[in-house]
Amino acid sequence: MYKYPHPPRPKHREEWHEEYAYVLDFLPQGNPFDRHPQHRRNPIAQVIGEKYFTLLEVGPKPRVYLELGERVYVGHGLRDKISHIYGKITYDDLTTVARDNLYQIVYKIVTDKEFVFVDFFNIAEPITLKFHALELLPGIGKKSLKIILEERKKKPFESFSDFQERTRINDPAKLIVDRIILELQGGEKYYLFVKPTHDRGVYLGYLIKLYRLKGL
Repeated sequence: MYKYPHPPRPKHREEWHEEYAYVLDFLPQGNPFDRHPQHRRNPIAQVIGEKYFTLLEVGPKPRVYLELGERVYVGHGLRDKISHIYGKITYDDLTTVARDNLYQIVYKIVTDKEFVFVDFFNIAEPITLKFHALELLPGIGKKSLKIILEERKKKPFESFSDFQERTRINDPAKLIVDRIILELQGGEKYYLFVKPTHDRGVYLGYLIKLYRLKGL
C-alpha cells in the first residue's frame, strides 16, 4: 500500500535566539566554581535573555565592567560590551548573586512586556480533561480558574490591572514570574514558557504562541 510521505516541517525563523539579556552576576576575576577551567580566572557574566529567558554565560570585552541588572546586546554581529557567548547554563549553574537577582529581573521583563503576557490569560487552554494550563500558575486553583474563564468570555483581558480588577486576583505578573522561576529551576512535568533542558518535561509552547500572536 502506498504511504503518503510526511509533509515537510515548516521553516521558522530562529526562534530561540536572544538579542538582549540582563546581567544576573558579573565576576571580573572569574568564577572559581565554574565547571569550565577557562572561566575560573577570566571575567565572566551570567545573564538571562529577555525574550526566551535563556540562561547564558558570556565574556565581556577587555576593560568592560558590567553592572548587575544591566541590559546588554548578545545577538549576532557587532556587540558593544560582550565579546563571547560561551553558551547556555542551567539554574544549578547560577551563582548565589545571580539567583538573588533572578526574580527581580524576570519580573521586570514580564512587566515590561505586559502587552504580551496578559494574553496568556486569554489564550490558555486545558491540558487534559480535568486540568487547565492556568492551573500551572502558583496560586490558581479551581475557584480562581472558574472566575478567569468566566471573565474572559465576556471580554479579553487588556492589561494586568484589568485582570486584577475583574478577577480580584492580586498581581497577575507575579503569577507568571513565579511559574517562570519554577520552570528555570527544572523538574516540572509541564512547561508553559521556558523550553526545558535535555528534553525533560512537556513544553506547551505558550511563549512562542504569545510572540506570534503579537507578531514578534
